Formats: sequence, structure tokens, C-alpha cells
Amino acid sequence: MTSATPAITLAYEVVDVFTETAFAGNPLAVVLDADALSTDQLQAVAREFNLSETAFPLKPPDGATYGLRIFTPLTELPFAGHPSVGAAWVLHQRGRIGAGPNVQACGAGLLPVEVTSSGATLTGGASSFGEVLDAAAVASSVGLPAEAVLVPPRFAGCGIDFAYLVVDAAAVAAAVPQPAAILALGGTGVSVVAWDGSVARCRVFPGGVGVPEDPATGSAALGLGVFLAASGLLSDGEHDYTVEQGHEMGRPSTLRCTVSVVSGRAFIATVSGGVIPIARGEIRAPSPVRPAKSDLGRPL
Repeated sequence: MTSATPAITLAYEVVDVFTETAFAGNPLAVVLDADALSTDQLQAVAREFNLSETAFPLKPPDGATYGLRIFTPLTELPFAGHPSVGAAWVLHQRGRIGAGPNVQACGAGLLPVEVTSSGATLTGGASSFGEVLDAAAVASSVGLPAEAVLVPPRFAGCGIDFAYLVVDAAAVAAAVPQPAAILALGGTGVSVVAWDGSVARCRVFPGGVGVPEDPATGSAALGLGVFLAASGLLSDGEHDYTVEQGHEMGRPSTLRCTVSVVSGRAFIATVSGGVIPIARGEIRAPSPVRPAKSDLGRPL
């Protein structure tokens, strides 16, 4: 008889991102040394954690400090904010990257990440925004009437796009996602926003990724600056704003953002937040642990 091949395990950490308090913010699993796993295996690990996202730091391509692949329970994302902030902090805590400036390679390109002992600041990718959307369609996708809309909605983003719907604070609290309608809009989901000129109270409803509502969404916080500039709600110059999210889910989150606006368009946006360690351990890698031929040379 031959003995069974021992299971291969991978170290992981679970952290809460965009918070200074444990069991708030957005939980994230960071799984280390998973370079040998295929896409299907990475997806299986993310499905096992069943958090909004699981991050896999990888060996860096040229020009980067490290690579990162990001998975929801159902699919891979080219870019996301809280996995980028949380993974960078974990890598620094483990002595794998230094404090200060680093460069993350992901599906949105090479993105600067500034790491500190308590969190990180992520610079978003190239900004983009679309034409004005049908207000009634966007409002109904989150269970709100068209008359609740205060600013014409549109898609905007810094790596992935969300539809932004500006309403009052009562409508933010009353929003109820309609998954099929959100998916039909396209993009990554809908961000429902109450904006007072410096602070945004937000709820984010992703579409088609297995996450009905997200307690802290760095990518949507970055895109909000792009949307505000495109909608004429921010003048040219440098702006600071804060996103408060997750309160309706019992996971209050704070995302601190900056955006640079030139000729009515956002060019540089950043999002910062704290990271709190929650758990660490080892997870069994799905078998077999070898790269599938289709994944060889796969760009980040």
C-alpha cells in the first residue's frame, strides 16, 4: 500500500478593513503563497471563506512590489479597494514589503499603495465615467422611486465602475436591492449616496458577484470622487471627503478619500483606511496544487 499524499496548506489571515475597531469594517481573507494554484483552485478557496472578497498576494511582475488576485465567492475581480488595503497591510506586518510606497499589480494595472503600521492608502487606476443613466431604472434597482433621485445617475470608477445614485439620508436607509435589476444595469453594482459636500453616507449593492451588500467598498469610494467631479459637485482643485458605510449592516466603516479635479474631471483619487487583525491560521489547498496550462503566464 502507498501512503496518501499529505494535504498542502496555505497560511491565511482574516482582517477587518476600513475600521479601527474589531468586528466592524469589511472582513477580508488574505491567503499567502498561493502562486501554484489555478484559477479554479483560488475560486474554491474564496468560496470556502465566503467573505465579500478573498485576496491572494503573488510574486510580483516587473515594475511591482507584489501581485494581487481578488475573488468574491462567485468570480474574480480585476480590482477592489478593501482587498488592496488589507493585503498590503498583512504583507507589511509579515515583513514581506516595507512601510511607505509600494506598487501593487492587479487587473487594473500597477497601483501605488502607501503602507503604514495601522493601514494603507491606495491610489486608484485611470478614472472613467459614462453618460447620464435613466434615473427611474437606477432608483428602482434599489427599491426607490424616481422622485428620490437628487442628481442624475451615471457610471463612474477608477478601475471598476459603479452606478451612483444620489438621494437623501432617509432614502439611503430605505434602499432595498433588486438583484436582477442591478445586474441588468451592467457595471459592478449600485452605490446609493447621501452627500453633504464633504461626507457621503453610502450603501453599495454589487451585482452578480455573490455579495448582496458590501459594508465597505474602497473601489466605490474612489469612483465617488470621479462621479462628483463629472456631475459638477466638486470644483477644480484638491478635495478631501469621507465615506461612511456599513451602518445598516452593523459593520460601520470609514473610508477617507482624496481626489484631484482638473477641468471638471477627476485625475487622481485615493482611499485610506485602518486594518485590524482578527484571525490567522492555515487552510487546506484544493487538489491538485499545480498551475493549469491555461493559467500559465496569466496577466494579473
